[in-house]
Amino acid sequence: MYQYCWFQRTLKLLPEFPTLCPSLLHNLARPGSEHFRPTGVAALSYAVDNKFVPSCGDVSTHELQKLQDFINSHNKLFVLTGAGISTESGIPDYRSEGVGLYATSTNRPVIYADFLKNPSVRQRYWARNFVGWPKFSATQPNRSHYILSDWERKGRIHWLVTQNVDALHYKAGSQNVTELHGSGHRVHCLSCSFQVSRNEVQAMIHELNPGWSVEAVSIGPDGDVDIRADLIKDFQVPKCPSCGGDVKPEITFFGDNVPKSMVHLVLGKMFESDAVLVVGSSLEVYSGYRFISRASSHGMKIAIVNIGPTRGHKHADVKISGRCGDVLQRIHIDVNGVNDVECR
Repeated sequence: MYQYCWFQRTLKLLPEFPTLCPSLLHNLARPGSEHFRPTGVAALSYAVDNKFVPSCGDVSTHELQKLQDFINSHNKLFVLTGAGISTESGIPDYRSEGVGLYATSTNRPVIYADFLKNPSVRQRYWARNFVGWPKFSATQPNRSHYILSDWERKGRIHWLVTQNVDALHYKAGSQNVTELHGSGHRVHCLSCSFQVSRNEVQAMIHELNPGWSVEAVSIGPDGDVDIRADLIKDFQVPKCPSCGGDVKPEITFFGDNVPKSMVHLVLGKMFESDAVLVVGSSLEVYSGYRFISRASSHGMKIAIVNIGPTRGHKHADVKISGRCGDVLQRIHIDVNGVNDVECR
């Protein structure tokens, strides 16, 4: 089942991890870290990186109350998150004004068809991803990820779907998660479908390219960095350990499609829910927007928290323009009629 694929594959693909129970899902992407489960959002400290967070105004008390009333009125939330939730962890998005990749760099994401047919595109991708991987894989969840994990623990979130490939929701402790666009932590063979962890591929690349090194100044939304063409002309691309074929991260590249089976699964989870909450997504990409459109056509209530307008604003009952962490930490989730956590 797609909703459990990250957990199942990680257990199989990462031998450095011991046998883990589902309650430790948040730790799978952090080898060697302490096993713990957050018991209260207020007890956690957060490192907020605002470098890639676009500027925005303050959210009014009236707007926050509307979101609070929305949350209070629904007990089985379907949550859709986008790149905007991870910018506070230091991962840039594509479209944010002034700070997104499109605004700050001529670098553009790889196109699926180009990756399949062009060896030089694969070489360029793997060189950039190899340099960016240590920093990307070490990125930690921010307060928004932990708050949503806490809401799930309290039974308020029925299912969470993320458009991100950074595994930060799992690191924060969320369990009922579908990674709509896959994960940068997994790699598969395009010929025989052999699966391997991204950490193992990193070791393979080190062996293929002894002494090759380029400093990563900043990472892109999918974990790559910008590298001059002359620096990668001799870079050796990893191949499948099983058949020698070309390998690709289990990420839905631009120009590719989300599998229909995953779309149907996500729609099923959404229709089991009683409302939709969008966090940190402009909904410009159809793969995410389609769920908001379908929810609206079925009369489901929708709330959106994002900096700036979104493609889904016309469908939303509650619209808040603000930083995800700033907004979510001011929402209270009642457990048995008692405010369990104070987040101010």
